[in-house]
Amino acid sequence: MALPKVSRDKTEHHTPCEACGADLRFAPGQEKLVCDHCGHEQAIPRALGRGRSGLAELPLAAGLAARLPAAAMQESRTLTCSNCAALIEITGANHAVQCPFCVTPVVIDTGLTRQIKPQGLVPFALTEAQAHAALGKWLSGLWFAPSGLTQYARKGRRMTGVYAPFWTFDAETRSHYTGARGDAYYETEQVRVEVNGKMETRSQQVRHVRWTPVAGRVARDFDDVVIYASRSLPPAYMAALQPWDLSALTPYHPDYLAGFEAEGYTVDLSEGHGQARTEMARVIDMDVRRDIGGDEQRVASIDTDFSAETFKHILLPIWTAAYRYRDRSYRFVVNAQTGQVRGDRPWSAWKIAFAVALAALALGLGLWLYNIQQH
Repeated sequence: MALPKVSRDKTEHHTPCEACGADLRFAPGQEKLVCDHCGHEQAIPRALGRGRSGLAELPLAAGLAARLPAAAMQESRTLTCSNCAALIEITGANHAVQCPFCVTPVVIDTGLTRQIKPQGLVPFALTEAQAHAALGKWLSGLWFAPSGLTQYARKGRRMTGVYAPFWTFDAETRSHYTGARGDAYYETEQVRVEVNGKMETRSQQVRHVRWTPVAGRVARDFDDVVIYASRSLPPAYMAALQPWDLSALTPYHPDYLAGFEAEGYTVDLSEGHGQARTEMARVIDMDVRRDIGGDEQRVASIDTDFSAETFKHILLPIWTAAYRYRDRSYRFVVNAQTGQVRGDRPWSAWKIAFAVALAALALGLGLWLYNIQQH
């Protein structure tokens, strides 16, 4: 079944060309905007700078209490996909759009959404052609993937460049812990073992653990714990796209969004903070076990004090593709900074059946040769 063709031009951020008035688009990997109509190039102001040092951290307490200054907030028109719950920012007058994550046609409400403004973004580094190449290579490396899907994905089907929303969290932590340190030692013991069907008594080294109660303190400063702030893609997909090089962060400016789409966050600050605390707790637990030392560790309690907590809302670049192949949809995402790919795992039933049949044939042949050799 063919997917309805829905215009998506108005879902993108637009910057007019100084020469002809047509829309400019950001050129991935370059600090400039280009016009596909007349070829004019327009530089993005260098004053915007690069790197995390130019980004303002926001106080977490003020964000959680909804007391951020007006300059840190923005209002935008958004649509919510009824299928995958993506929140896509809309500009222009068009109310119909196709979701870039699942190609579901959506008719949107024209209401405004008030959200925290992005402090920064990582610009696209890979072009659409480079993302296509990365996707094709990834599909080619999958065992038992349908050949038709790989060919379908390589036929120049359009991919969508989307700035995905993320939170980053900073914190200074000091943790007090209690537990036990386990030191292994070995003793020679007489044990009964079966040898050639008979029970024998033999000497054997047996491992034991001596436990000693411990208590102590560890400290860890966290810088930019990254949390995906949307539900449109499975968390495992976004985790597989890591790591992100946040040294490429630049202060937010709409010029970088020209020709691309931007997704609004659907995981609010409070929920994102909870996920960040969970990630921090995992790292602190490893710090505690390392501090306890020994061969084994038991952690009874960890009491952590958090201070100097700040956050940022940032946008990170991904190329998305949603293909319908034999009445089934497949979603793929490409890290537009590194080329890392993740997506739905397609399987070819006939390839699997052929492999099973071939394995059975090889097993049968092996048994036949073995029987001949025995006789």
